[in-house]
Formats: sequence, structure tokens, C-alpha cells
Amino acid sequence: MIADFLLWFGSVLLEFVFLYPLYMTLIWLSGGLYYYWKREHGRPGPNAYPAQDRLPFVSILVPCFNEGDNVRETIGALLEQNYPDFEVIAINDGSRDDTGAQLDALLAIHDRLRVIQLAANQGKAMALRMGALAAKGEVLVCIDGDAVLSPNTTAWLASHFVDNPRVGAVTGNPRIRTRSTMLGRLQVGEFSSIIGLIKRAQRVYGRVFTVSGVIVAFRKAALHRVGYWSIDMITEDIDISWKLQLDHWSVLYEPNALCWILMPETLKGLWRQRLRWAQGGAEVFLKYASHMGQWRARRMWPILGEYMLSVAWAYSFVLCLGLWALGLVMDLPAQINVPTILPPAFWGLLLATVCLAQIAVSLKIESRYETGLMRWFGWMIWYPMAFWLLVTATTVVALPKAILKKRGKRAVWVSPDRGVRQQ
Repeated sequence: MIADFLLWFGSVLLEFVFLYPLYMTLIWLSGGLYYYWKREHGRPGPNAYPAQDRLPFVSILVPCFNEGDNVRETIGALLEQNYPDFEVIAINDGSRDDTGAQLDALLAIHDRLRVIQLAANQGKAMALRMGALAAKGEVLVCIDGDAVLSPNTTAWLASHFVDNPRVGAVTGNPRIRTRSTMLGRLQVGEFSSIIGLIKRAQRVYGRVFTVSGVIVAFRKAALHRVGYWSIDMITEDIDISWKLQLDHWSVLYEPNALCWILMPETLKGLWRQRLRWAQGGAEVFLKYASHMGQWRARRMWPILGEYMLSVAWAYSFVLCLGLWALGLVMDLPAQINVPTILPPAFWGLLLATVCLAQIAVSLKIESRYETGLMRWFGWMIWYPMAFWLLVTATTVVALPKAILKKRGKRAVWVSPDRGVRQQ
């Protein structure tokens, strides 16, 4: 009986490891295409202005920590937003460089700008809380201190809050600026062909795993109902997304809301960033898992299932890898022997074909928002393999870190790798 169970387990394990990426790629591709045809095809692009007569007063919040190299460019782009009535609130969260001095200099010459100077580093969530409490607007657009918004981004975000009182947040469309290395160029394709497509597919589910913390708008009343951002979560954007959706607020995706961002261009920087994202997802799962069995949380079940399957796949892949490595140095029982970590020829060819189709289709979709994207297709041929390996490594490392993390400990800033040079 044990031998039969091991044989069954080994067979299921290998099929899961080989077929799960194919299954998810098909889900993202079909969901993304459906979203595009229903909500984007034939719609005006980001250079147009939303057809909305009455746009609300907006407060744009910019939490800053050691942003001396970027803050002038970021604030400058905000003050040039093509929007009738708004304010910009920059929150200097105890920066150790000249960010505070630069903000004070800008304050003296720009009437729309307000500055909050925090004496000590409190973390991004606390900085956002301070900004939200000081804001005059009912709609809060939140960006990072190194991001640059396109001129119509605020208008596209704010337009969703006018006629739908159940909209709690609208996440925008981040675009990569750092492209001087292969890692930077790969991320241009990643944000277009994987991250953008996932958000579209998740909107078809009705819920999203997370807003993009670098560019997102919130309804202030919704934030107040759920208690604003949690100061102890390493990724405040994932946490607030689940908070809002569990309280039955809708989180929408607006691809016309373009935001140009800086991303890591070194392996160390990329690893640290993605490990933080993975740990943040695990922390949110552990925090809200007890709520997920309730019927009122049923619309979150597809997102929960997707996350749990991704974690199970990561550990399954590591188990297969370990069994394969052991089989190279010792004889294992046939039931648990993994002769190869490569998929069978047919499935491998099918997976490669579907992945390339996903990349081609999504780059074509995103070409509405950034010209010349198809030239990145050649860089993306190998990225699906790298993407799944990166997901595996960060997930396996992050889950124990999240489990062992001391509860209630405030999450503070860690200055990221922002690329070798900007373009």
C-alpha cells in the first residue's frame, strides 16, 4: 500500500510541476484577452482625456525616503498634471540625505505643494497615513518618490470614483525607465507581458491580488473604514488591497494611468525586491487566512486559490529538484525517482509555445500604451523560465520568514536598487 501511494504521489507531483505553469499561462492569456476585448479595445488611449465632466478634488501623496536624486523630477511631473483641481503632499519620512531641504525649496515656489517633515523614519505605511490625514481630497493618488506620472494619469484614475460609489481603489500601469542592462530590459517585457496580463486576468475574476503601490488611487472613505495602511506589513500595498476587498470595495485596473518607474538592474537588487514582495504576500495570506472560510469572503477565493497553488508549486518544484539531485548520487526507489527535471518533449514544446504566445499577445496589447514594445520580444524568450525560477526561490525563502516574523514590528524603509542609469 505504501508503495502504491508513493507511486501515485510521485506521478501527481511530476504532473503538477510540469502542468501548473502551463495552466496558469493559459488562464492569464485567456483572461487578459477577454479583459482587453471587453474593456480596452476601441477605447481612447492615455494621450486622450477621460470623458468625465465632474472630476473630484484630488490629493496626490508622495512618501519620500532618501529621494534626493529623484524628488525634483517626481514633484515636477506631478505639478504639471493635466487636472483641474488638486494638491500635492510630499511626506519626508526622516530621510538622511537632502530630500527634506529640496522639498522645502520646492515648497517656497509652488502653491499646490504641501510638505510634511517627519523627524524619524516611520515607514511608508505611516508616511501615507500622515499624508491621508492631512489631505483635503476625497480621492488620494499615491505614488513613490522616484516615480514620474504621465500628464493625464491623475484624470484617468480619478474618473472611476465619480459614478461608482463602491470603487475603493484604482491601480495604474507602471512602465520601466531603467533599461541599461539585460535585467532592466527583461523587466520592461515582464511588466508588459506578465504583470499587466495578470492584473487583467484577475480583474476578470473580480478581485486582484494587489494594487501597484507605486501608482494607485484610493477613496479616502474606504481607507477610513478599513483602518488605513497597516504599519507592520512589509508590503503595505498587498495588505491594503486585501483589506479593501474583504470589506467589499472594488479594486479596478486602469491601463491608461501610466507611471514611469525605476527598477533594480542588479541581481542582488532584484532578489531583495522580489523577496520582499514574496514575503509580503505570505504575511498577508497568514494574516487573513482565518477570514477566508466565511461565505462573505467568497469573491476572494480565486485569488486565494491562485496564491496557495503557487506556493504549493514552488515547494513541489524544490522537492522534485531535490529528488532528482539525490538520484544522481544514490539509487532511489522507483516510486520517488525523478529521472529528469525537464518536461516531456510534447509538454515542453506546448509550454514554450503558449508562453511565447502570451508574450507576443501581451506586448501587442501594451503597445497601446508604449510604442516599440515588440522589439523586446527577443529579450523575453528566456524570461518565462527565469520568472518561474525566481518565483520558486523567493517563495520558498519568504514563507518561513513570514511565519517567523515578530508580529507588530513596524516595517520601515529599505532603500532599493534603482538601476544603473536612467533613460
